[in-house]
Parts: sequence; C-alpha cells; structure tokens
Amino acid sequence: MRIVLTGASGFIGSALVPALRTRGHQVVALDRAAVGDIAGFTAWPTHLAGADAVVHLAALAHAPGVDQERLRAVNVDAALALGKAAAAAGVKMLLMSTVKVLGEETTQRPFDDSSPLALQDAYGRAKAAAETALRAVSGLALTVLRPPLVYGPGVKANFLALMRAVERGWPLPLSSIKNCRSLVYVGNLAHAVVHCLESPLAVGKTYGVSDGAPLSTPALCRALGSALGRPARLFPLPPALLEIAPSAKKLTRSLVVDDSAIRHELGWTPPHTFEEGLRLTAKWLQTQGR
Repeated sequence: MRIVLTGASGFIGSALVPALRTRGHQVVALDRAAVGDIAGFTAWPTHLAGADAVVHLAALAHAPGVDQERLRAVNVDAALALGKAAAAAGVKMLLMSTVKVLGEETTQRPFDDSSPLALQDAYGRAKAAAETALRAVSGLALTVLRPPLVYGPGVKANFLALMRAVERGWPLPLSSIKNCRSLVYVGNLAHAVVHCLESPLAVGKTYGVSDGAPLSTPALCRALGSALGRPARLFPLPPALLEIAPSAKKLTRSLVVDDSAIRHELGWTPPHTFEEGLRLTAKWLQTQGR
C-alpha cells in the first residue's frame, strides 16, 4: 500500500516508518518540515493522491502554557481537515488517539472500547473531540487506536525521568504502591498500526492496545533496574503522602487497558515482550549523553 504518515519524525513515527517499509509498503513521510503549521495546512488532496491509507500521528501534547485554542486547532481542526480530505479521496484513515479520552484512572474494571468518555484534561478533551468529529465525516473509513503510556527508544517526559532515577541509583519512595498500569512498547504499537492497516476488519473500530498484563509501579521500577543493570532502590511511603503532589497519581493510581478486542478480532499479538521492550529502551538510554 501507499501510506501517508503525519508526524513521521516523532517518537511513534520513527518506529512506524521502518515497520511499514519492512512490510513492503510505500511511505509518504510528512513532518513539520514538509507541512509547516499543520493547523493551517490545506494541501492534503495533493499528498493523498494515489494513497491507500493515511496514519495521523501529528499532535500537540498538553503542557503548562499551551494555548487551548492552539491545542484544539492542531489536535482537532487539523485532524478533521485531513479526515475530510481522506474521505473525498477514498483513503482510509487511522487516528492515533489516547486512553486519556476515557480518564486518568481505572478502579473497578479496565478501559475497553465500550467504556464511556471521561474527559479530565485538555489533551484528552481534544483527542476525544477529534475522534467524534472524524466519526461524523461521511464516507470516512476510520480506525482509532487508544494506547496507554508508550515507551521505547526516544521516550521522553515521566518515563525517561523514572529510568534516569533508577539508573542513577536514587532512592524512590514507591515500594508501598499497589496499583496496576498498562504500558505499550513503541515497536508493539507500530506493529498494531500495521496490522490495522492491513486488515479490512479494523475499519470502523476503536481499539485499546498494550504489551499485555499490567504491572505495578514498584514492579516497573524493578524491571527497569534489571534492564539497566542497576537494582532499583525502593523504600515505603504512604501513597496518600505521595499524592500531595497531584502529578504523583500517575505513579500511585491504576490505569489498565483491555486490548482483547484487537487480539481476538484481528489476531494481533505484540511481537515484543515487555521485558524485550525494556531491554531495548535501556540499551538506547545507555547510549545517550547525560
């Protein structure tokens, strides 16, 4: 297939481009250098000419100081413009969304494609709005993926900070946490995208995707330590004290994704185990400058 990919030079795009090419697909890789400001980009018909599918990865992450109108322009309006162009060209579309459209925490049961939207931050609201807008586009063959935290070579933000802390042997007050969190290795996510593009059964579907069984924050730290060759140094502190800092809830609370639908309906199995994904991520980290 001829596949157009936005956000091709980003974290997920950098893993997806080689995964698509390995399968023999022709990739039209679009990044900021190619399209400029995606919020104002109008030449989609030119790029979609002759294409079979488009994967929309380009997005603006929510962070302090990000203008809400700008967040919507990039994450909603640009996605909708692309979706309308794809429908007009007869090109199927895969939108990379996020499990955050369903909330920040699971309590009684995992999130799946039947879970109701529970919008708790601006990024989740924007992604949910993009999903809703695209589903309303007449004639668009749409697939939506909702990954949890994605890790792998090139990872940034909180996961990178946790890896650095374990690598440096910092004592971490996390051993009392009893939670469950789903993760997905970027190579597994790329494989899931390819699987969806190659299967007509994926059209019209929304799938959660993960490495498999969730694990606790202490278990993640110990696994990181094993991959890095540096045992994690954990000590107990009541989670309630940790949660005085609101951002700590990402470490203390549970967020579990049920990905049984993509596994059963499409026969998808992640090619990398969680341990393999961590080893590859650790290997990348150890090649980086301090």
